[in-house]
Amino acid sequence: MRSFPAVTIAPARRLHGRLRVPGDKSIAHRYAILAALADGRSSLANYAPGADCRSTLAVLRRLGVEEVEGPAGMVTVLGRGFGRLCSPSAPLDAGNSGTTMRLMAGVLAGHPFSSTMVGDASLSRRPMRRVIAPLEQMGARIESVDGHAPLTIEGSALHAIAHEPSVPSAQVKSAVLLAGLHADGTTRVTEPASTRDHTERAVRAFGGEVASDGLTVSIRGGQRLAGQSLTVPGDFSSAAFWLAAAAALPGSRVTIEDVGLNPTRSALLDVLRRFGARVDAVVTATEAFEPRGTVTVEGDRTGAIEIAPDEVPGLIDELPAIAALAAHGGQVTVRGAAELRVKESDRIAALVAGFRALGIDADERPDGFVVRGPSSTRPTGGVADARGDHRMAMAFAIAALGAERSSTISGADAVVISYPGFFETLDRLVAPFDGIGEL
Repeated sequence: MRSFPAVTIAPARRLHGRLRVPGDKSIAHRYAILAALADGRSSLANYAPGADCRSTLAVLRRLGVEEVEGPAGMVTVLGRGFGRLCSPSAPLDAGNSGTTMRLMAGVLAGHPFSSTMVGDASLSRRPMRRVIAPLEQMGARIESVDGHAPLTIEGSALHAIAHEPSVPSAQVKSAVLLAGLHADGTTRVTEPASTRDHTERAVRAFGGEVASDGLTVSIRGGQRLAGQSLTVPGDFSSAAFWLAAAAALPGSRVTIEDVGLNPTRSALLDVLRRFGARVDAVVTATEAFEPRGTVTVEGDRTGAIEIAPDEVPGLIDELPAIAALAAHGGQVTVRGAAELRVKESDRIAALVAGFRALGIDADERPDGFVVRGPSSTRPTGGVADARGDHRMAMAFAIAALGAERSSTISGADAVVISYPGFFETLDRLVAPFDGIGEL
């Protein structure tokens, strides 16, 4: 893949095409971790190509896991079995991946050795107390720098807990459940709102048992997992940018094939319908308890949408794509999304600053933002800084398609975190703006 420290985005009339997106980042992390804990060999096809999922593989290798990468995204993992990871001889580097650090903290808490997890500057600013507290309650000892990485984890024999996090987080839930696999008794997590359930489905795919009752998920410790041959579906959060672009540009039609359609991840589809797009989603298969299928979005008209606080947990990774909808007309208002401030960047501040730099009217709120698209003219375009955040880079690229002139996205190489081929795909989908027809 080419590197794009800065990229120029030309205006476009519409998007048109049929494509597949990279393997789902959230699922790939979980499959790799569970494959390492399982007995026997696992083959993981369509493994996510981004840097975050590579960080998970690198951490597992330092823990003694044999892993071989083959062609076309195939990864083979030789599982070490329950509780048999090796004490690392050096710090475990999670790179930019919060998922790697939080989920592996749950795994390492149940292993009888000391390990230190580090990350890059961005990850070292992200809060870890919500993971540290329940793991320490289970019996681990974790040292941090004021609740941030690096984390030094003294694993031990764990005991089950009933955890009720104050903020919904799939990563925190998953860390506790993975620790629960290594604990004595049955561990329960009761969330304040539903979050993505890939960990629960993945444990079942590897032969484990997870019980769900409303907002409570429970897992019994000491279960043995078995190696599997699995295929990771396409990443819905990556597809979100193409679907939003198609919805925002009237006359567009984009079809995504073999994309994950887990109901805890696909709330964006209803948002696009509310905005005025025509959306068709068909589940074509369910593999390893994960539904997948085809989604087609056609741009028709633009509208005004408001994302309420109770919708945010199911849309947290898609909110940057939703914000880009309004760059082409209409309005997007998001409330109750303060969690965006502690992602790879402060995504509220970064979104508003980047959109304003592109000539788009946007306001920052403590827990969200408002983006107001133009009604009769196109935004001027300009230079937007992605601030090292892959989702900012993609959101600004989609927003810039609606500008009067070419725009520049600085820090565009951040897309390697989740979607290394993003800009090549964009080149194939866009129809350049020729000044003909209505805006």
